[in-house]
Amino acid sequence: MKGTSNAASTSSTEAKILDFESDGAPVQPIDMQSTGRFINRELSWLAFNERVLNEAENLNNPLLERLRFLSISASNLNEFFMVRVAGLRGQIDAGVEIRSQEGLSPRRQLELINARCATIMQDQQVTWSRLRDELSENGITVVTRPGELNPTERDWVDAHFREKLFPVLTPIAIDPAHPFPFIPNLGFAMVLALKRKDEKKALNALVPLPQMIQRFTRIPGPDARFITMETIVEMFAERLFPGFELLEIGQCRVLRDSDIEVEEEAEDLVRLYESALKRRRRGSVIRLTINKDMSRDLQAFITEQMGVSRGNVFKLGGLMGLAETSQLIPDDRPEMSFEPYVARMPERIADFGGDHFEAIRAKDMLVHHPFESFDVVVQFLRQAARDPNVVAIKQTLYRTSEDSPILEALMEAAEAGKSVTALVELNARFDEERNIRWARNLERVGVHVVYGFVHLKTHMKLSMVMRDEGGDLQSYCHFGTGNYHPITARVYTDLSFFTCDDKLCHDAARLFHYTTGTAVPESMEKVAYSPVNLRATLLVLIEDEIRHVEAGRPGTIWIKLNSLVDGDVIDALYRASQAGVCCRLVVRGICCLKPGVPGLSENISVKSIVGRFLEHGRIVCFGAGNSLPSPMAKVFISSADWMPRNLDRRVESFVPIENQTVHEQILKEIMMTYFKDEAQSWIMRPDGSYQKATDDKDAFSAHTYFMTNPSLSGRGSALHDNADARDA
Repeated sequence: MKGTSNAASTSSTEAKILDFESDGAPVQPIDMQSTGRFINRELSWLAFNERVLNEAENLNNPLLERLRFLSISASNLNEFFMVRVAGLRGQIDAGVEIRSQEGLSPRRQLELINARCATIMQDQQVTWSRLRDELSENGITVVTRPGELNPTERDWVDAHFREKLFPVLTPIAIDPAHPFPFIPNLGFAMVLALKRKDEKKALNALVPLPQMIQRFTRIPGPDARFITMETIVEMFAERLFPGFELLEIGQCRVLRDSDIEVEEEAEDLVRLYESALKRRRRGSVIRLTINKDMSRDLQAFITEQMGVSRGNVFKLGGLMGLAETSQLIPDDRPEMSFEPYVARMPERIADFGGDHFEAIRAKDMLVHHPFESFDVVVQFLRQAARDPNVVAIKQTLYRTSEDSPILEALMEAAEAGKSVTALVELNARFDEERNIRWARNLERVGVHVVYGFVHLKTHMKLSMVMRDEGGDLQSYCHFGTGNYHPITARVYTDLSFFTCDDKLCHDAARLFHYTTGTAVPESMEKVAYSPVNLRATLLVLIEDEIRHVEAGRPGTIWIKLNSLVDGDVIDALYRASQAGVCCRLVVRGICCLKPGVPGLSENISVKSIVGRFLEHGRIVCFGAGNSLPSPMAKVFISSADWMPRNLDRRVESFVPIENQTVHEQILKEIMMTYFKDEAQSWIMRPDGSYQKATDDKDAFSAHTYFMTNPSLSGRGSALHDNADARDA
């Protein structure tokens, strides 16, 4: 099967998944009362990051893309410690003994996490060592020892140190007059043991490495040769401490608690988050990584000065801060990266001369990113900003880019006198500071900026344009599964649904009123939403499939998510499996459900797809008494993963797809292609482990298929032209 072949029947793949057994051994039954029916969410996330790391070893990927996967896995692990591990440590410090749904205490979870992370970090170093050798063979060298420099290069590095590094470095000798400095989150420092040349007494010192300077510096020359900042500092350490003899030099890297707690009675969310961000930078140390061969004396010095317990110290042999290896990807070696992909513009838009409103009035449209350009969303809002008949725009903003064309369109609309409302979510983790800047800029030009709820993240992706058409007010809506972020939209697979359906638009208006006025709508016509009724809607839809089976009709559920954690929903899927409902799941990341367990989940299969693009769209399909795919199926797209936070503590949307063409596109073109994929698929075992479907470089790839096959609802007249040609 080649990656460009058409999507087809998936029955053989389904059989292979459903018959899967762990390591060839019989799977032991688990009952519905056992905590063993769940997988720990933290360990499941680590398993996902292991799959990401595996892509760095996948020889089917170009070399620089493999390096990028290594960098991503390291960055992921950093965030995991800053948020998830920090949360567990907070529970332990507070004496919380509440067990997780699979029966583990916070302390036991942390023990398992530390053991697993130690293995992952070692695997990352092994991968880095292999990649470094391969990079060197292909003309990209990383210098980590002074002896690897030739005389000309050494002279250049000497000059670079004098001119670029010496002025910004701050050597700090630790004594009563020079206290140990604060090392910020993600901070990297050199730790030194020194001795005055005329004295015997040793002195410890620190040289923090500036975070705003590239860690890897390219040395001039025909080849791509890079040297690390820490190598340069080590080479010239004695110039930073003249009159001292260098006894030992080591490295340390700090990760701090980066979660933010919100005070319930916050009068001004912006000011609260500005102060919270300052506190985050001084959060408690969650992980201190030191070089493996650091002496005991220097270890004791750094841990005592930073107040770090032994359990928070990781000794690493190799290169620290692997997340920064993405700096080693040069622009002049395109042959070692994925072939550039230029996203398509839906032909439907061209059919209407670029008029998005006219195209949407003709028929609902689904745009599949990144295979189809996110510029469709940008142009939709730009047209709204410039159209004299548009009277109002409402927009949610969870994440977007620094110089966002979305923000520019909203500001242009406000300056043109239109009523513009932007719901900015300040609590978008690690983007809070940027979101505050957006809010300030939007307010300056007259945009009505609101921040939603104090204790609920507004995570739904919704844009709404109201247009005066001959005295009647017509609404146009965009429901998305991904953020309004033109940069991540190039690599995240997401869905953009455009509609002017009156009932969907009325529901969109109610959702905006809910987030700005905080009053729960009296009723909704089509859209379910959290935290009010999304979980209940899911449970009813799953229960309906059970009733269909009990009545002798087929019961089928197809699900595509990023994470599946919620115990109530998992138990509902278990009950469906026991009743005979066939459940096929594509879950990219965390999955706390155990598939293929006799008597519990033998009718459930789970696969994870990890590849060139980050799977991000959420799709749910119910057979409604029919085998899937079926024109009678109930199909939904959503902003929500099935986690307690999404169902209970966020504002999320769950949108039905009823247009025939879009309905068919999701079922037959998107979901069936994902089920058919083998090139990027990992099959989940009943014990929570994963097995790569195949290493065959010619195996069918969903991403390759989507890159080479236009989507159904975006074809416009081209679809009819092709059909006419076939008929002729």
